[in-house]
Amino acid sequence: MKANVSDNPLIRPLPVMDRARQVTEALAHYVDAAKLKTGDRLPAERELMAALAVGRSTIREAIRHFQALGVIETRKGSGTYLLKPVSKATIHMPLSLDTAHLRDVLLQTLEVRRGIECEAGMVAARRRTARDLVIIEEKLGEMERVHHAKGTSGPEDLAFHMAVYDATHNPLFGQLLEQMREAFERFWTHPFDREDFARRSFPFHRTLFNAIGAQDAEAAREETLKILEVVEEDIKEMSK
Repeated sequence: MKANVSDNPLIRPLPVMDRARQVTEALAHYVDAAKLKTGDRLPAERELMAALAVGRSTIREAIRHFQALGVIETRKGSGTYLLKPVSKATIHMPLSLDTAHLRDVLLQTLEVRRGIECEAGMVAARRRTARDLVIIEEKLGEMERVHHAKGTSGPEDLAFHMAVYDATHNPLFGQLLEQMREAFERFWTHPFDREDFARRSFPFHRTLFNAIGAQDAEAAREETLKILEVVEEDIKEMSK
């Protein structure tokens, strides 16, 4: 390891704002400033918690972000290691969206989702393992539980789709979604102040899971399209 947190004040306590994002940026700054190279170990969780004055869950969320981007790996019993160079300029994809025109923005993000998610569903159907199916079904079960209890399940829906992406065994799917997630979430949270936005797409998540389980790539594509068609219809209907 090139630098010690206790010896070098490269990481400083953060003001109360978006903790997870700030931790992500602080870690990127630390890696850059400490000139860590591929294979170097990052500070332990407890060191980061003390240096940044945040809780363990916030540190772990930032670590998961870097893992999704493929820039670090955590080795059980050993620590967290850098897989490739990283800086603040490389951890976020700058997306420019016109917040004054919500309908247009939603349709634009939908075009991107359609291309990525249809392909991800097909690849997941071809490559999924038995373990992948267990994880996807767990996420689906939680989504269904929350949906039935609240009538909506945004974070659980995202977790389900992330599990599908993981089942592709192509890290680029997850990395792309991770980079675009902030922009997507900003606009997919109760668009038009409607709790029922895209609610009709709910049953198709189960049929998508069934298609992936059956390793039917074309059916997975069709079920994904059904989900996104409902979303498109609701965007157009609710924005009138």
